[in-house]
Amino acid sequence: MGGWGDRVECGAGGWLQKLGALDFAGGTVVHISAGVSALVAARMLGPRKDFKRIPIVPHNVPLVLLGAGLLWFGWFGFNAGSALAANGLAALAFTNTNTAAATALLTWVGLDLMRTGKATAVGAATGLVVGLVGITPAAGYVTATASLAIGALAALVSYTAIQIRARTRLDDSLDVFSCHGLAGVAGALLTGVFATKVANPAGGDGWLAGNFAQMGVQLLAVVATVALAATATAVIMTLVNATLGAKAGVREQLTGLDLSEHGEEAYFGEQGATPVPGVALGGGVIVSSAAPA
Repeated sequence: MGGWGDRVECGAGGWLQKLGALDFAGGTVVHISAGVSALVAARMLGPRKDFKRIPIVPHNVPLVLLGAGLLWFGWFGFNAGSALAANGLAALAFTNTNTAAATALLTWVGLDLMRTGKATAVGAATGLVVGLVGITPAAGYVTATASLAIGALAALVSYTAIQIRARTRLDDSLDVFSCHGLAGVAGALLTGVFATKVANPAGGDGWLAGNFAQMGVQLLAVVATVALAATATAVIMTLVNATLGAKAGVREQLTGLDLSEHGEEAYFGEQGATPVPGVALGGGVIVSSAAPA
């Protein structure tokens, strides 16, 4: 989806690029499209049989932090690398990327403290990723001061969306829509607010630099990306469901796909032996394979 969107919308020669849409490193074609596709897929598949009965928790929090750190480091490559040279623009994108990530991390931790009284490592990792997503379209178009606001606002939007999602039956276990889709939308629109030729003479001016029309172009880019991703994902999911089947059956869901699809577990004994009907497993109860999916 991201590659297709880049070619027909925001890439060189794309119609949104010709209209002047600003997306420095792929916030629309990568993150908004991924988030919208996740939302459509989750809605079409529906929740798992044990949804909300078994808490979804990380297997290993230190590895979550390691992965988030690797993402943070790797993000410098494709944000700063979008300058296509080792120059001042790359340095600007690098600085903005780091600043937004750190700001979003601190914002997320602060929101956790206000809501629960506790700061969590997983929350901090989530926050920094949201900040990285939010700054992606703006990295080479805004000042470092603006990146502070983008990181904080992206975190606020995503955090709020996750709390709302938790009250619904939407089974988006990784909160891809909240963390990538909505943070990407926030970043795209805020690019239209904070972009300035003071930061990048080859870029464009946004609302605060006197060009309110840029907001309209950014909004059009968001709407076009959402429409393309939602439509294409719905078509693909429909075809997959009609041919291969897109959702695991009840037994496979409760057994776990490691065992049901591959006959092995990542960590031996984590879920126990291959289950039989009526055996408790991982907080769920395995039902007969004859039960409806």
